[in-house]
Amino acid sequence: MFIGGSLNQTTMLHKVSKHFPGCDCYFTSYYTSGYLWFIVRTGIINFTILGGKHKQRTDNYILGGKHKQRTDNYIKENKLNFDYEGRNDDYDLVVTCSDLIIPKNIRNKKIILVQEGMTDPPNFFYYLSKYIKFPRYFASTSTTGMSDAYIAFCVASEGYKIHFVKQGCKPEKIYVTGIPNYDNCTEYLNNSFPHKDYVLVCTSDSRETWKYENRKKFVRYCRDIARGRQIIFKLHPNEIYRRAAKEIKKEVPSALVYSIGDTNEMVANCSVLITTWSTVIYTGLVLGKEVYSSFDVEELRKMVPLQNGGISDKNIAEVIGKYL
Repeated sequence: MFIGGSLNQTTMLHKVSKHFPGCDCYFTSYYTSGYLWFIVRTGIINFTILGGKHKQRTDNYILGGKHKQRTDNYIKENKLNFDYEGRNDDYDLVVTCSDLIIPKNIRNKKIILVQEGMTDPPNFFYYLSKYIKFPRYFASTSTTGMSDAYIAFCVASEGYKIHFVKQGCKPEKIYVTGIPNYDNCTEYLNNSFPHKDYVLVCTSDSRETWKYENRKKFVRYCRDIARGRQIIFKLHPNEIYRRAAKEIKKEVPSALVYSIGDTNEMVANCSVLITTWSTVIYTGLVLGKEVYSSFDVEELRKMVPLQNGGISDKNIAEVIGKYL
């Protein structure tokens, strides 16, 4: 069983599943159990991969000739075997891109964890999770890998292996495979996005996920870097578009604001890339863009995902094959 989540996670696992034509591969969107199951039904955490935009079936859009779908709709449109919350079978092995929550029905299964992308910086909840076993999901992706509920963990690069070992993950469980969607960044240079040579700003969903952000200060910071050049803002999918666009336009009336589209293709066409906590910073680094990030850029260079020509899905499949 492959547990999807965001569209990025789901497409990554779909690529991996193609290497198992002789197996019964089933997909589900991300899910939980216990009291969290009831919280999800209230809708108050729709900003997460447990609900909201990430799970809806009809959120389709077209930009640059590419048709994208959210998780459940992606599974349906690609005619993948769908088993909601893994209720209909007793699976031999589970592959997931997140171990922040381990649903009850897979806790006695073999689990393979696949890194999705950049992890959040440690915060107060990270230390609570690490030292007093506070629920990991409160710390967001900063606690990725810390469940130790998996038998293997496939990561993006040697730099990330070092990072996860420092976090407390067992080195013998970590395999450096690269990660799909970020292992062949030069492919994004061939695209149909209509703009070129601009300053691209990829924002975060900090406010939607109950974190502090001074958006006005950040927009002015981006404006100062641009120095009169065209600015394009690509909003995080979780962001409230109307509010974010209004804030941006107030400070930079000429800015273009996108809430949808292939972000990696936008990165490929830009001259300057400004991010907060976005994995697309790695696309910018690989393609030689002038980059700005809330992380230390020199540290990020050490963690750039392997550029192996797009064979990370094959590498991950080989790891999975060892445990089937």
